[in-house]
Amino acid sequence: MENHAPQTHNDLQSIEACLGYTFTNPKLLEQALTHSSYANEMVDTPIEHNERMEFLGDAVLELCISHLCFHTYPSLREGALTKIRSALVSAQGLAAVARSLTLDRFIKLGHGEEMQGGRNRDSILSDTFEAVLAAIYVDAGFAKALEIATAIFAPSLPKPEEVLAFHKDNKTLLQEMVQQRFKAVPSYALIGSVGPEHAKIFTITLTLPDGTNFTAEGSSFKRAEQEAAGRALAYFSKQYGR
Repeated sequence: MENHAPQTHNDLQSIEACLGYTFTNPKLLEQALTHSSYANEMVDTPIEHNERMEFLGDAVLELCISHLCFHTYPSLREGALTKIRSALVSAQGLAAVARSLTLDRFIKLGHGEEMQGGRNRDSILSDTFEAVLAAIYVDAGFAKALEIATAIFAPSLPKPEEVLAFHKDNKTLLQEMVQQRFKAVPSYALIGSVGPEHAKIFTITLTLPDGTNFTAEGSSFKRAEQEAAGRALAYFSKQYGR
């Protein structure tokens, strides 16, 4: 498989053009695009990989999206804002952003990871995007990172008519979506519970009308239902659209 890892100035310029940002220190971008599998193979020439940057980028991204949501929806409460933020920064969503920025073409991967399809793996792509945002933050500060994140994510914010959905709990929202598509409702079944009476953990299975199952745990039956419904919502949105 051809290795598209960035080795030239033109490669980095291509990414910078997609980002709308030119690095003062391009080595930060190179590090952000370097997966640990690649660094581990460079025995003779040790290099830094992007895991530390991904750690920082996760926090920077959360603050950027929180800031964006807070100022975009001044009337929404914390719970609804949290749901919107979670929808924007899911691994699948961030991987899609990484692909739109062509980061998938230029990640430096080790040979084994490359052969196993790492270049298309959502977890690697989402981590790489977070590392790139951290690189911008280190290179130019939070204001620039916020500017770039806003340009990327603002077009994906829910429209006014969609915002009401984020006031609803997972179970209610899932039921409405499933009823609309299947004219039926999801079913929930208790599998069992473990632990002492004051600290039981309940396990339930949710079944959609198409036969897909989701298992989740919670400190109460209702909390386990909500957790399962959240997982089903992610699947439902990907499989059928909202």
